[in-house]
Amino acid sequence: MMTPAEIEMYRERLLALAQQYSQGVSRLEKAALHGLGGESGGGISNIPTHLADLGNASSEEDLDIALMEVQGNLLEECNAALTRLEAGHFGVCERCHRPIAKGRLDVCPYARYCVACARKVESGMI
Repeated sequence: MMTPAEIEMYRERLLALAQQYSQGVSRLEKAALHGLGGESGGGISNIPTHLADLGNASSEEDLDIALMEVQGNLLEECNAALTRLEAGHFGVCERCHRPIAKGRLDVCPYARYCVACARKVESGMI
């Protein structure tokens, strides 16, 4: 059982992480939506003129989109953990319903599963 101080500490950590991930998604979204042509209307285009430059720009855009997805998923996990915290289910494994070790929550405060169940989920045993 967690103390009110521990619950508040996790709430603050989750809120800080959610803000960090939200800002990351916004920043990456702007970069990904900026496109390969850059800003318009300046008179000088920053469209890559060499095929290799165009390939690099495309790869960077793909990477930004992939990172945006990861950040978005982490933001969703933080928000789900905050919902569990408000409902009184925070720190309880969603599979076996046992407490999640505080060490695990310290490292990954949005953890849904205890270590044993997380391994099973990752390996596809569940």
